[in-house]
Amino acid sequence: MPPAPVSPTDSTDARILAIAAEHVRRYGMARTTVTSIARDAGMTHANVYRYYRSKSALADAVTASWLRPIEALLAETADAPDPADDKLERMILGLAAAHRDKLEADPNLFDLYVDAFEEMRGVARKHRARVRTLIDRVVEEGVGSGLFHVRRRDRAVTLLLDVVFRFVHPVPVRMDRETPRKLLDERLAAALRVALRGLAAGIL
Repeated sequence: MPPAPVSPTDSTDARILAIAAEHVRRYGMARTTVTSIARDAGMTHANVYRYYRSKSALADAVTASWLRPIEALLAETADAPDPADDKLERMILGLAAAHRDKLEADPNLFDLYVDAFEEMRGVARKHRARVRTLIDRVVEEGVGSGLFHVRRRDRAVTLLLDVVFRFVHPVPVRMDRETPRKLLDERLAAALRVALRGLAAGIL
């Protein structure tokens, strides 16, 4: 297989990452080897280990590379000058859509994400923490503006995430692979309506 196309300005580690992602996309992680990645990168496998200490670390780097744009989109929404309830809705819907898009377009890469969550590796913990921090910030903004009425913000954020868990956590998202997307979108919209009313009424 020819190496994945990269720009001449890309760093060596970015080149390794691009090739690794393409191998996983085509063959799955079990059939991807550091030796084959090194071969397509035109280097020895020992050189790959200079950048990524293990195959697992390389897998986590591949996962982090496609999660970063999602986190950036959530941060952009959180920073928007819109009402907090509108921002929360768009953030949750955007996160759910991004996960489903990745599952449908790159199921082997999504499997790496599931593995990271099931084993609670660093890439999963950091992503979850970043998402929660952004959501917490918007809930705090809603409380400050009088839009939300919550007794304990941390508890409210936890309950909100519990309500939408099925739609944004990678494990149930993969389990629902065969469920029509339109049906899941309708269920998520209903769950969000309940959650946002709960925040506004002080139930959460």
